[in-house]
Amino acid sequence: MPASSRTIFDGRIVRLALEQVTLPNGAQAEFEIVHHPGGAGVVAIDADNKVCLLRQYRHAMGGWLWEIPAGKLDPGEAPLTTAMRELEEEAGVRAEDWQSLGKVVSSPGVFTEVVHLFLAHGLTHVPTNVEAHEAFEVHWLPFATALERAQNGEYVDGKTVIALLRTAFVLRP
Repeated sequence: MPASSRTIFDGRIVRLALEQVTLPNGAQAEFEIVHHPGGAGVVAIDADNKVCLLRQYRHAMGGWLWEIPAGKLDPGEAPLTTAMRELEEEAGVRAEDWQSLGKVVSSPGVFTEVVHLFLAHGLTHVPTNVEAHEAFEVHWLPFATALERAQNGEYVDGKTVIALLRTAFVLRP
């Protein structure tokens, strides 16, 4: 818990605070912390062992990235509910079977964001509901291809790489 915190910026998604803290070793430090509500991401695998990946435009990265369907937690929303909502909105599928793949933090020295990861099976198609500020293409790739791309560095989005690797561990014989 910070001894003091001063909000520098309070935006639509994130809040940036300057926080004074006492570290476990007794030292005093000041940190710039980006507070984020967290998110959820989904590795959706169909009956043909194909995984849903989005080729998504990310302005902050200056181009297109490969990602699993994912999104921000709404206030009071459970991570699984977020994952279900995002899978329907972005991929146009609903899943019957869900399994947690744990959570991941991207940059714990600066961001409070925690992303909850899920594996989804038993898919049926539903209408999509893409938000106006999103630009992406939906692709269904063989899981082995996606896993190889995560391992060889072609995919650079952290949540996607970790989710695919954890899925491979869960699915191994």
